[in-house]
Amino acid sequence: MPAPRPDRFGGKHHLDGRFVTDVPGLHCAMAEAPLGPGPYFGREWNAFKDCLGGGFGVAPPFTLTWHDSEVASRALEDVVANSEEVLSYCEDIVRILERCGVTVVLR
Repeated sequence: MPAPRPDRFGGKHHLDGRFVTDVPGLHCAMAEAPLGPGPYFGREWNAFKDCLGGGFGVAPPFTLTWHDSEVASRALEDVVANSEEVLSYCEDIVRILERCGVTVVLR
């Protein structure tokens, strides 16, 4: 795990969702949207949630516009992150983002 770095707050970030077809790809795209190529932003649901708490270069509040979000929604519709609920992985990620103070715009 990389050393914590100062977080940026605010701003508008764009996620290119054209090629997000699996969970690792989703996590990679989620990190690259606000931070550029190469950063870590969680490899699974719990790690992703932890990264939103700060120390990984960006922290809420910010706006994330997820372009072509339907690609991941279709590809991951049967993947469930939380066995206690019936949300798909993508729906759950959006819910986590919003609960943490991220404004999510699905396109």
